[in-house]
Amino acid sequence: MRRIAPARLGFRDVLRVGAAGLRARPARVFLSALGIAIGIAAMVAVVGISTSSRAQLQATLDRLGTNLLTAGPGRDLFGDNARLPAEAVGMVGRIPGVESVSATGKVEGVHVYRNDRIPEAESGGITVLAARLDLPKAIGLRVAAGAWLNGATARYPAVVLGAESAARLGVAAPNTQVWLGSRWFTVVGVLDPGELAPELDSAALVGWDAARAHLGFDGHPTTLYTRARKDSVGAVRELLAATASPQAPNEVEVSRPSDALAAENAADRAFTGLLLGLGAVALLVGGVGVANTMVISVLERRAEIGLRRSLGATRGQIRLQFLTESQLLAALGGAGGVVLGAAVTAVFAVSRGWPTVVPPWAMAGGVLATLVIGGVAGLYPAIRAARLAPTEALAVP
Repeated sequence: MRRIAPARLGFRDVLRVGAAGLRARPARVFLSALGIAIGIAAMVAVVGISTSSRAQLQATLDRLGTNLLTAGPGRDLFGDNARLPAEAVGMVGRIPGVESVSATGKVEGVHVYRNDRIPEAESGGITVLAARLDLPKAIGLRVAAGAWLNGATARYPAVVLGAESAARLGVAAPNTQVWLGSRWFTVVGVLDPGELAPELDSAALVGWDAARAHLGFDGHPTTLYTRARKDSVGAVRELLAATASPQAPNEVEVSRPSDALAAENAADRAFTGLLLGLGAVALLVGGVGVANTMVISVLERRAEIGLRRSLGATRGQIRLQFLTESQLLAALGGAGGVVLGAAVTAVFAVSRGWPTVVPPWAMAGGVLATLVIGGVAGLYPAIRAARLAPTEALAVP
């Protein structure tokens, strides 16, 4: 007697059978897929926003350069404020590998006000600095309105305001007068915000000669800005303190502004890790929703399972049917989550003026994660459905 072999299900047949189970319960499928989609969207958006932020940071560093070094006076052995020599700029400029060097000097005891009727105590936290003419070249400063100091205005009562200083003083355009050091100074320019020199945003900058002639400036720089060749940054950094103050190099503090941006980026990466963890929790919750949906589906479809078994379907085919349903359900949520996460990234990046970057591995990883979760979540319901005996499944409750 010839044994009858069960019919084989092709790949298309398996997909049709699995999709039919999902189409029969659209509301439940949508809610279960939504849980997966939220988890995947959270993970893709976190990775995309973080990557876009780093791309913006890299573009900023490429534009401003990572070869800027700053040096300033620290504390002496007695804990008092140290001073850099007045000749520090010229000495640093002779270090091999230095492309340009400039400086600012803090003018002590001098404040700036919108007019001469404002009480002296309400200075607004604006620092008055003497500035050299080549400062924009060394730092990469850009003027938003007006112009930078020149050979003429640097000798007379003229001032350039940082972005925050202009906002605090209510100055939006040049050719406005402000009360500085008990006399009127004319605003000749307003600066754009400076990424590598944020201390200048809240400063009022006057010419080096004007500060000495009108404000009692002692001529000692308080911050040196040094641009070095990219292949010489390390060597210049080693020599900068000893060159700026040969008699007391230990009293000079040297820093690299781009390091602060890199540290900020590292903090963002740590925060990104936390958000990814929250996204993973959301994804786990979505997986539980898929498992719950499939278990209920098995309970509700006992008669269908029994009928298919009676018509010759094997346990393996029943198991494959429910695994396919769970995989399709998870894939639906994963695809929606990837699209939603990419859209959130794009909207956020555009609103901040960043380039939109969503790594392909994040999108592929999101879909792969949903397939794994769908397989794990659907495994038990599929095994349970396959174990139902035809007589038990067709029995009327």
